[in-house]
Amino acid sequence: MSDGHFGELVPVGGGDAIPLVSEVMTIGRRESCDICLKFQNISGTHCELALKSGIWHLRDLNSTNGVKVNGERTLRKPLRPGDEIGIAGRKYIIQYRLSSGTRIEDVFSEEEENVFGQSLMEKAGLEKPKRPPEGGRR
Repeated sequence: MSDGHFGELVPVGGGDAIPLVSEVMTIGRRESCDICLKFQNISGTHCELALKSGIWHLRDLNSTNGVKVNGERTLRKPLRPGDEIGIAGRKYIIQYRLSSGTRIEDVFSEEEENVFGQSLMEKAGLEKPKRPPEGGRR
């Protein structure tokens, strides 16, 4: 990795690494995406990578064929350096350096707590997340 970017996606099986040059990057088939992957089974805007507090997060943007992290389908997930990202059957390893003082364990603990607030249908992406009631608790 060079100093001009925040990490890279390395294709599994070979190919040129894709530099992560900004803190939010969309991945999809459309030319307007930051990372354009010209494959039929990739949605126009498939997913998003966002760097938050020094940790990359992956979020599915309602794609048809979904995203996986380390072989497990997900809607959103923080990424550790070296995690494998699956985008419609294509696999990439995310490489980046954690900044000093970044506690990735805290981020994963928060994510696990958030999962308990979701139904299995929501977690699987088969149901839209329920919104909390407006105006506070009832």
